[in-house]
Amino acid sequence: MDAGPGSPSSSATNYPVHDMFIQRKSDEENLDRFIPNRSAMDFSYAHYMLTEGAKGKKVPIKNSPSSDAYRKHLAEILNMNRTRILAFKNKPPAPVDLVPHEITSTFPRERTAKPRRVIPQCSERTLDAPDLVDDYYLNLLDWGSGNVLAIALGHTAYLWDATDGSTSELVTVEDENGPVTSVNWAPDGRHIAIGLHNSEVQLWDTASYRQLRTLRGGHRQRVGSLAWNNHILTTGGMDGRIVNNDVRIRSHIVETYRGHEHEVCGLKWSASGQQLASGGNDNLLYIWDRATASSNSAIKWLHRLENHTSAVKALAWCPFQANLLASGGGSGDCCIKFWNSHTGACLNSVDTGSQVCSLLWNKNERELLSSHGFTLNQLTLWKYPSMVKMAELTGHTSRVLFMAQSPDGCTVASAAADETLRFWKVFGAQEATKAEPKATVEPFSHFNRIR
Repeated sequence: MDAGPGSPSSSATNYPVHDMFIQRKSDEENLDRFIPNRSAMDFSYAHYMLTEGAKGKKVPIKNSPSSDAYRKHLAEILNMNRTRILAFKNKPPAPVDLVPHEITSTFPRERTAKPRRVIPQCSERTLDAPDLVDDYYLNLLDWGSGNVLAIALGHTAYLWDATDGSTSELVTVEDENGPVTSVNWAPDGRHIAIGLHNSEVQLWDTASYRQLRTLRGGHRQRVGSLAWNNHILTTGGMDGRIVNNDVRIRSHIVETYRGHEHEVCGLKWSASGQQLASGGNDNLLYIWDRATASSNSAIKWLHRLENHTSAVKALAWCPFQANLLASGGGSGDCCIKFWNSHTGACLNSVDTGSQVCSLLWNKNERELLSSHGFTLNQLTLWKYPSMVKMAELTGHTSRVLFMAQSPDGCTVASAAADETLRFWKVFGAQEATKAEPKATVEPFSHFNRIR
């Protein structure tokens, strides 16, 4: 009789369910995790070997003497024998000079930082200047190399000695000839040229208070600008003409520059004496080259610059860059412009916001000083070339028409329409006395008198 599914048979195992599961799977599908047979393990022996069996059986490692010495030296260097790393008990050892002191003492030391210059905001001295003509196109103030300041007040030219503060009257012109329209010192600091309203120019010896000669025939109207170039006196007139006068000879007119259509109100020779800058009431700036000059003929300009939109009076050649010229425009322009005199290119233009009456370069630093009219009537100190304002000096109550610089370059005198003359220590003091330059030939050194 067949056995049923639940009855035992001779071929059945003790685990019928397990056998039925295995029979349903192939050999590849019978893989499962390994279950060790714990009955074959001796747990007591294993515990002994893990805890007590390894004690006292370690073999000490024997190092060579050189290895021990190396380890000891390394420990000393790395401070491995110290109990605390940061133990502030002893002072640190003195540093060792890797380079001998004798060698380092010969090296040049670094320059100490230059102290910042303090710019006084007030004038150090104020003088009255009654009857100063309020005319933008004139040039009535100049400071000579002999440290004497010349100023024209109405029909009279005065001299103020900066050494002792004394004032003297040089000349008073007659009413039909005056007023005085320009003054300019010769390079020797002794002779001075005085331009008049009647188109004449007088030459004076200030040491003897004697008039040497009168230059006539160069202009038909007033002479408002003057500029010396050794023995050549250049004059600019209201007639638009520019004339070179050789004061050593009887026929003094040697060259004529024609270009301006209105009054010439600014004249400046470059330091080399080769280029002349002229500004006029026609809003034009000209640069002339002396090398192209020829006797008794009209000279052609080197550059004709039309960038200004108002009269150009303020002119200043840079003392540290020979071909750099600064110019300032009137109330309709209010700009300071910088020019390359070789190429005629405008390098920069700065709107000052007010009429530019005069310009002066600092002889000791890269700075430019400008004087202005409405509304502040101030002197402004600029840093070049950034043109950042360093200071604004106020005190005048009307437009500052004229400026002049002392021979040492430290003090600036300003004359304004408020009829005051003020002195400013705006450029500071000289750092060191420089070597004296070679003496230039004085314009009158070869003649006992001027004809």
